[in-house]
Amino acid sequence: MAFLSDMLSRVKPSPTVAVTALARSLKAQGRDIIGLGAGEPDFDTPDNIKAAAIRAIEAGETKYTAPDGIPELKSAIAEKFRRDNGLDYDASQIMVSTGGKQVLYNALMATLNPGDEVIIPAPYWVSYPDMVKMAGGTPVIVPAGIETGFRITAEALEAAITERTKWFIFNSPSNPTGAGYGRDALLALTAVLERHPHVHVMSDDMYEHIAYAPFAFCTPAEVAPSLYDRTLTVNGVSKAYAMTGWRIGYAGGPEELIAAMKKVQSQSTTNPCSISQWAAVEALTGPQAYLSTACAAFERRRDMVVEMLNAAAGLTCPVPDGAFYVYPDISGCLGKTTPAGTHIHDDQDFCTALLEETGVAAVFGEAFGLSPNFRVSYAAADDQLREACTRIQAFCAGLS
Repeated sequence: MAFLSDMLSRVKPSPTVAVTALARSLKAQGRDIIGLGAGEPDFDTPDNIKAAAIRAIEAGETKYTAPDGIPELKSAIAEKFRRDNGLDYDASQIMVSTGGKQVLYNALMATLNPGDEVIIPAPYWVSYPDMVKMAGGTPVIVPAGIETGFRITAEALEAAITERTKWFIFNSPSNPTGAGYGRDALLALTAVLERHPHVHVMSDDMYEHIAYAPFAFCTPAEVAPSLYDRTLTVNGVSKAYAMTGWRIGYAGGPEELIAAMKKVQSQSTTNPCSISQWAAVEALTGPQAYLSTACAAFERRRDMVVEMLNAAAGLTCPVPDGAFYVYPDISGCLGKTTPAGTHIHDDQDFCTALLEETGVAAVFGEAFGLSPNFRVSYAAADDQLREACTRIQAFCAGLS
């Protein structure tokens, strides 16, 4: 349609959102559907956080705020960075946005020019490449397969950098694989980046607090202080505190970059929800016991899902270091046919047949840039996960 922007031809809708919407639609039609497509904790937001939001409403905190966030929240974020990551940011170096996605989008819109390159390891979160394209940049995809534990190597990073490289997007623990970079692995990457001062680092730390021993979370500017002035450290309350719908993300970074991101936000959404901001203050400064309780539940679910999927014929399921996803390889299922007559050519065929024939909704690996795999979110109730994995086992056993 000539009326629409040419930019839309370069991007696609989010596959994870599409799968989740389809699962909800089928469920509303009466189908027995187990949706494992959404990256959303099934736990309710902690009561102290909800109470803080109610207090904010009652106190009349329902007006516009500064575009980059209320001072109280920026102060809480600065303290969080000091406490958890050993990073010092002034208020002018902190940005609050409507979710972590808007933080990333603001940064890319504020910095990319046509021809600028952004290195993105694959598998990647589905929105990274499309946001780069929307901002006029060029995604440079660097595969990190199962043979490297879904982690990019220092050699691969070095080979991908050119004079046009502006950003390296880093995500640990990862969506969709749950793979994490320990300190030594991260130091190997930062040593490469230190040799290329024109490359900036966008560290998406959204799953920082969902990490399983012996893996220990760390972030680039923490392990390599020399990168502090060219690193945007991104986080949020959505995953850690079961606050996905509250839409609060934040970042710390160079003052000039934060000011540019603020300009972008001031002309798009302006401020994040005032009530959600006050809830986020409580999340970051209030009791933190919820974090370990939720992490223990996710770890229990991870162990069950990994064990059951590895028992399914044709699947290989690595053990994640964090987040709440597994990313099984389906190589052993390719070329086979389901009892309903569907031939499995690729992971999209696999996930389509899995949904149609068993009612289990998962996301095909091509959406994340690496096949043949599929992503399962285990941020669901234990009984649902057990039933879903049982159905997946039966589905794989029925292939011929």
